[in-house]
Amino acid sequence: QVQLEESGGGLVQAGGSLRLSCAASGRTFGNDLRGWFRQAPGKEREFVAALTWSAFGTYYADSVKDRFFISRDSAKNTVYLQMNSLKPEDTAVYYCSLRWGTTYSPPHPHDMDIWGKGTLVTVSS
Repeated sequence: QVQLEESGGGLVQAGGSLRLSCAASGRTFGNDLRGWFRQAPGKEREFVAALTWSAFGTYYADSVKDRFFISRDSAKNTVYLQMNSLKPEDTAVYYCSLRWGTTYSPPHPHDMDIWGKGTLVTVSS
C-alpha cells in the first residue's frame, strides 16, 4: 500500500522561500500523477501544482504560477514543491497526493486517490 509523507513546512516571512517534500513509500508504477493541494482555514481544498510522472508534464494554479515549481527525484520516489516569493495568502496546510493514471488538465481533489497528512505553511506579513 502506497503512503505519502510530506515535510518541509514551517513559518516564513513574506517574500521568503520554502521547499516541501513528498516521499512515497510502497510500489508505484511510473504512470501516476503527483499533486500538491492546499487548504486554508475556512476554505475548500484547492489545487496548487501537479506533475505527470511518466511524461514530466506540469500544471500550476494561476495563483502560484512563476512562484512555485514542482519537481521530482525518481530514485527517491519523491516530489518537491519549491515555493518562492511567498505571500500571506499562501498560508495553508499543504497536502501531497497521488492519482493512479494521469490527467490531461489540472486535477481536482476528487481526482486523486491517495493523500498525505499535510504540512502547515505559515507566511507572516
